[in-house]
Amino acid sequence: MFSVIEGRVLGCLIEKERTVPDQYPLSMNSLVLACNQSSSRDPVMTLDEHEVDAAVSTLKAQGCARIVHPTHGRGVVRVRQVFDEKFALEAADAAVMGVLLVRGPQTAAELRTRTERLHNFDNVADVDTCLHQLAERQLVQLIERQHGQKEQRWQQLVAEEAEQSAAPAAITASGLAGSVVDRVAQLEERVAKLEAALADLL
Repeated sequence: MFSVIEGRVLGCLIEKERTVPDQYPLSMNSLVLACNQSSSRDPVMTLDEHEVDAAVSTLKAQGCARIVHPTHGRGVVRVRQVFDEKFALEAADAAVMGVLLVRGPQTAAELRTRTERLHNFDNVADVDTCLHQLAERQLVQLIERQHGQKEQRWQQLVAEEAEQSAAPAAITASGLAGSVVDRVAQLEERVAKLEAALADLL
């Protein structure tokens, strides 16, 4: 099982391969920025280049990442994931695994919304089918419903889980619970889409 940092790096590589293909494989600088994004990440991390580089080395040793050397002397070394190749994952499977790695345990409905930029699921039932197929391969599992949560969540099994932000749980304790949490989730998604659009323009 990979460490929390290795899981974050792997998830970011899977995500960026699909959301910013023109910038992929990622340079080390871009990979560090992806790992430390303030949007679409739970928890938000502050990793340095040394930590990310060490994680890449482990992923490479395990056959889940490759180093792409520049074809010309002035280029920079880049990193790509081959986790999907190693485990023969379809596009839908890889999208779900990527989002679970960068955002922690989620419901099937949350995954459908959050994988939108990586893979288009027609409905939640399709996500659920994908999750059950991944569970048969012991890549994900359904975990017990936590206090304050209405539904069970799915968790990836390839990396250790970081402790997620306690903010949503604290808000849920107030009378404004659901509406505030839902609004924050919607705003996070909008920010992620705007960042992706901006990245495409740069």
